[in-house]
Amino acid sequence: MRKLLEKYPVTSTAILFLLWIILYTALQLLADAAVALAGLPQGAHLTEAVRFFVFEVPKVLLLLTLIVFAVGIIRSYFSPERTRKMLGGKKLFAGNVLASLLGVVTPFCSCSAIPLFLGFVESGIPLGVTFSFLIAAPMINEVALVLLFGLFGWKTALLYMSTGLLIAMVSGYIIGILKLEKYVEPWVYETKAGHSELAEEKILFPERISAGFDAVVEIVSKVWIYIVIGIAVGAGIHGYVPENFMAGIMGKGAWWSVPVAVLIGVPMYSNAAGIIPIVQALLEKGASLGTVLAFMMAVIGLSLPETIILKKVLKLPLIFAFVGIVAAGIIIVGYIFNFVYS
Repeated sequence: MRKLLEKYPVTSTAILFLLWIILYTALQLLADAAVALAGLPQGAHLTEAVRFFVFEVPKVLLLLTLIVFAVGIIRSYFSPERTRKMLGGKKLFAGNVLASLLGVVTPFCSCSAIPLFLGFVESGIPLGVTFSFLIAAPMINEVALVLLFGLFGWKTALLYMSTGLLIAMVSGYIIGILKLEKYVEPWVYETKAGHSELAEEKILFPERISAGFDAVVEIVSKVWIYIVIGIAVGAGIHGYVPENFMAGIMGKGAWWSVPVAVLIGVPMYSNAAGIIPIVQALLEKGASLGTVLAFMMAVIGLSLPETIILKKVLKLPLIFAFVGIVAAGIIIVGYIFNFVYS
């Protein structure tokens, strides 16, 4: 299979995309057939939980594969060095906007936090612009957007992306105007990361297609288990938790639900693949959209491992400012969601 992809990348991609369409359109029939073959009684809690699971798992994995492939091709145009060059010399707000947008399409994970931070600061990129990138990259990633699109539709996915970008832009801008550079560890500004002056190697489009397939293998192989676990938990909630059970706890009427959800979410750690299927099930049981999305943003956008890693380059006042500003933005967005969808 790999040899065919390398020898005929465009043709192989077209054939695989056709197979993807056929399989995706047949998912509901396959899910109903699986439930029928299992001999489960109609309307039972277990039946609904199984139906939810066998439909959502392949649906989400198929959507994830398609989008990760497309994003992998896009990412082949953005090396870390090119990203630094694009942000270099940009002043506040214009830089915050560009950094947040680049964060969506640039490879990033918690383990990359320090190298990226060092590279940006050493390149003369303002601190606030750097934080806009660090906030947007994990919060608005392709896994989150694919899952939101697959489970809630394009409007919710677009709204999440828009508000996530707004939080990244505004939070980075506030950090920038507060002039918190003194809370960066002194050795960071003394570090001179090496930069290659060689021209970047030109990549042909078939090689970019290969980069897309590589991205699918790398990302899907890492997150599929979280998707399965998350959907399994969501299936249990879907099948067994009574309708509107969550309304009194996470509903619009509970004014305190948004800040409490954020406070609970900040110290937790999960990725989008694990948390979003649970969010979907909570919504079905009466939780409000603003509350559950605020919870999800806090879990994904304020990753505990990333915060611990950044402690190596930032002093505690700046870390507290970073977490506090982003958390406040998430709370405001949560209330806005609840108001708009009231």
